[in-house]
Amino acid sequence: MNTASDTKLALITGASRGFGAALAETLAVKGWHVIALGRTMGALEELDDRIKAKGGTVTLAAMDITQDDAMRHLCRDIHDRWGHLDLWAHTAIHAPPMSPADHIALKDWDKCAAINIRATGFLIPMIAPLLAAAPSRATALFIDDPAAQGKFMGAYGASKAAQIALARAWQQESTRTGPRVLIEALPPMPTGTRARFYPGEAKAKLAPCRGEAARLLELITSPDNLQQQQT
Repeated sequence: MNTASDTKLALITGASRGFGAALAETLAVKGWHVIALGRTMGALEELDDRIKAKGGTVTLAAMDITQDDAMRHLCRDIHDRWGHLDLWAHTAIHAPPMSPADHIALKDWDKCAAINIRATGFLIPMIAPLLAAAPSRATALFIDDPAAQGKFMGAYGASKAAQIALARAWQQESTRTGPRVLIEALPPMPTGTRARFYPGEAKAKLAPCRGEAARLLELITSPDNLQQQQT
């Protein structure tokens, strides 16, 4: 599929479910071409159906962000096919079971480090040149999670804090050169990650994923924010 030269291009890592999927749908409906990356092909195909039913376009990438070669090939394919990205929204996250700090399983530490920290550190230098090649100032979006701090959240909280620390460093370093790096803390939403921590929680009290996606899209595209960095 070839997209028009004036079509905005967005890569969403972690697009199969939850907020990532909601953001993908919101962008596509507004005319963006979305490259949706996730590990579960079935969920991505459902996303594809929803987007196409609304007249949007999407390219599916069923990949694991911890696989370096796969990510290299993806970034090269984006470069060869489109030449740039206007937006990278990094919503992929691993949330292990809640556990006391002195009982965290090593496998949970390893998976948190691989997905939440190492993959982020690997992707930033791979995706930065694609954002730099955008016709206008591009955006990288990271999602902070205030709920990650607290008891029984040690592995998730520590790895999420490391991810955001890396994003904040890039944010400060790119103020003049770009891309614009946004770090947004979202209210509790009815996502799979949230459900793992708070099973049985009343979803009606939570912020809808699509509502937050619409709010962030307005922030991303607002002319008043194009030359600003979040602090």
